[in-house]
Amino acid sequence: MQTLSHSTLSKLPAHVRKPNVDLSQLETGIIHLGVGAFHRAHQAVYTDDVIQSGDLRWGTIGASLTAFHVRDALKPQDWLYTVAEADQSDERLRVLGSLQNLLVAPENPTALLETMCQPSVKVISMTVTEKGYCHDPATSELNEAHPDVQHDIANPAIPRSAPGFLVRAIDMRRERNLPPFTVMCCDNLPSNGHTAHNVVRRLGALQKRDLGSYINDTISFPCTMVDRIVPATTDQDRTKVAAALGLNDNWPVMTESFSQWVIEDRFPAGRPDWAATYVPDIGPFETMKLRLLNGSHSCIAYLGYLSGHETVADAMRDADLAAFVKRLMDDEVTPTLIVPTGADVEGYKAALIRRFHNPALRHRTWQIAMDGSQKLPQRLLETLRDRLKAGASIDCLALGIAAWMQYVTGLDEKGNPIDVRDPLRDELRGRAHAAGTVACRLAPTLLSIKEIFGKDLIVNQRFGRAVTTSLDNLIKHGASHTLASMKRQCA
Repeated sequence: MQTLSHSTLSKLPAHVRKPNVDLSQLETGIIHLGVGAFHRAHQAVYTDDVIQSGDLRWGTIGASLTAFHVRDALKPQDWLYTVAEADQSDERLRVLGSLQNLLVAPENPTALLETMCQPSVKVISMTVTEKGYCHDPATSELNEAHPDVQHDIANPAIPRSAPGFLVRAIDMRRERNLPPFTVMCCDNLPSNGHTAHNVVRRLGALQKRDLGSYINDTISFPCTMVDRIVPATTDQDRTKVAAALGLNDNWPVMTESFSQWVIEDRFPAGRPDWAATYVPDIGPFETMKLRLLNGSHSCIAYLGYLSGHETVADAMRDADLAAFVKRLMDDEVTPTLIVPTGADVEGYKAALIRRFHNPALRHRTWQIAMDGSQKLPQRLLETLRDRLKAGASIDCLALGIAAWMQYVTGLDEKGNPIDVRDPLRDELRGRAHAAGTVACRLAPTLLSIKEIFGKDLIVNQRFGRAVTTSLDNLIKHGASHTLASMKRQCA
């Protein structure tokens, strides 16, 4: 079977949507750091829509800061790839042409920096995951002890981190009298533009006396909220897509039909006319999504994995876990929200439940469980702080955090090893090993990690008791029994 490429586009079936413009005429307007599945199924689709409308100024050059796998998969395809949107009754295929090239930063940092300095580039966007910002999740400030930050302070011309590349490119453009680009963070961070601004400004100040103030005064960091579920692509997905295309696609992306993008419209250098929602303040939209979707997702991931469920859809077929998710949303998250004007929070929650049940998306609980130390602060802990301040119940939130604690021990309920992927994995596992499977020892040692829980939650006795009690139930009775007991108590 032939491979998807410019030369084989004409062989695609009529039902597959494909580029309708001359892609050789694309200018490069966007550099995107972190070309993973989410970007290729979300922002790249919005950009491709603009390009297909005839505006050819917004071609995208992607950059990986670590791995080369996506580059090697897509290069033989002339950077084309398929987006498969699936729900319970239908699947739609589309081949995207917005990606022009993909660089692997560690192979040639200078090449990426020079690309970021092309005069046509107006936007640097990012999906580098929470850990890619080299920040302290509890404070949203630069982690100056991070090894990559230390390297980039000492070697600014050959950066390793996303903030390092941004700072160096900003300085190079300043030296060349080129107009500054806009930095657009698309990761699930609270006030993500402000977080990106904090880490980039601080790193600039650590490199040059005046660079931090230049970044502060000159570079725009609009906040964004992104919402689409994108599971990791499997070999089964590749086979299915190839059969539908009649061509091989080395790395298609699988996603749902739902997609939302809310952006603060602050782009001094210009931007594509994305079909997004533009607002002056992203905060209420971001909080609603982080706490309802992402917070629920993390709880489903840990409790679902411990209960033996491979995917989110599998987990949601467990009536006790589904009841827990609804109670978490309704009783503990919704009261903390400032609902954006015109937003239908009840409709959004109902849509989330339908999306979680979508069997066409094999979103693995293990995938969502990755990097929990970076995700918990914005997904669960800010909600929890609001609940503690109000003197309100935290039963569901405490159980979600307790499930994370059991998960990061590295052993499931049957004593089988868990492949824990987390920047703090070694510390988490070391603390868990020293404490053993005794809740009154394990909970306090994990709760004392200030990078996750800050200074306030470490000393909050009510929070500590609730998490310890939930963890004790999980250790002694298991996740399934604990969820069933909670459902009975709330009936």
